[in-house]
Amino acid sequence: MSTQDQGEAAPRRPAIPELLIGLGMLAASAVVLWQTLAIPVSPLYSKVGPTVFPYITAAGMLVLSLLLLFAALRGGWQPEEEKATPTDWWSMFFVVAGLLANLFLIRPLGFTAASVIMFVLVCYGFGSRRPLRDMITGLILALSAYFGFAKVLGVNIGAGYVENLVSSAIRSIGG
Repeated sequence: MSTQDQGEAAPRRPAIPELLIGLGMLAASAVVLWQTLAIPVSPLYSKVGPTVFPYITAAGMLVLSLLLLFAALRGGWQPEEEKATPTDWWSMFFVVAGLLANLFLIRPLGFTAASVIMFVLVCYGFGSRRPLRDMITGLILALSAYFGFAKVLGVNIGAGYVENLVSSAIRSIGG
C-alpha cells in the first residue's frame, strides 16, 4: 500500500510559474519602495506627506508578494485542472498590446485617450466583443480618474486633447 493510499498527500513541489510571479511582485514592490525613497519631501509637510500612500502601497505589495511566494513554494495556488489549461496567447497579446499602447500613447495623446485605447484592448483580450460599450466605459473611468487627480489632488497626469476639450466645455458652461 502506497503512502497516497493511506490518506497522506504526496509532498508538493514548488510551482515555478507561480514562484516567478511572486518574485516579480517582490521586485516590483522593491522598485516602488526605491522610487518612494527618491520623492523629495519638504520639511513643511506635516506627518502626512506625499510619500504616505506610496509607502502603504509598497508595504501591501511586499506582503502580497511574500504570500504568493509562500503559496508557490507549497505547490502553487492554481488547482491542477487550471494548470492543464493552455494559455490563450491571442488574448494575452491584446492585454499586453493595451498596456504597451498606454505606455507609448500617454505622452502624445494624453491620459484619457491612451487609457481608453488600453481599456478597449484589454477588454477585448478578456473576451468582450462590444468595443463601443467598452470605449464609453473607459472614457467615463479615465475622465473620472484624470479630473480626480487634476482637480481634487492638483496633480497633472497627462493632459491631452480630450482633457483640454472637456476643460474648455466645463469653463464655457460655468461662465
